[in-house]
Amino acid sequence: MEGLDVYLPLVDDHGVDCVIKKADGTFIEVQIKARSNEVADGDAALFAAITHDLTPNFYFVFYSERLDTMWIMSSEEFLTECVTNKNGKNKGKRSIWFNGNKTDKSTGEKQEYCKKQFEKYVSRDFSRFH
Repeated sequence: MEGLDVYLPLVDDHGVDCVIKKADGTFIEVQIKARSNEVADGDAALFAAITHDLTPNFYFVFYSERLDTMWIMSSEEFLTECVTNKNGKNKGKRSIWFNGNKTDKSTGEKQEYCKKQFEKYVSRDFSRFH
């Protein structure tokens, strides 16, 4: 739809959901992560227990249905911004929490929002892949 040449792997053995061929003939790998409206309050954009090491030409697309927001990050950006679990069953796996949760003073209702430090990764389209 956006003029991208996208290929879908037959299996997802390596955390690659699609491969995009760029206009210059190079390829990028993309992993897509999504959170539904049904997740617990405050967790609209929490992506946890991700296994990942620095990979050139690799991108993540994170999407929160409840926030109707998409973030696109390179492998390097993800590793810079994520936290790595130090112990427990998910030791060594990575997590990123794009949203905060605050109470609206006028209504008393909780509201989830994109944390300021992650606003630079918010994308409305896939132009970053061109």
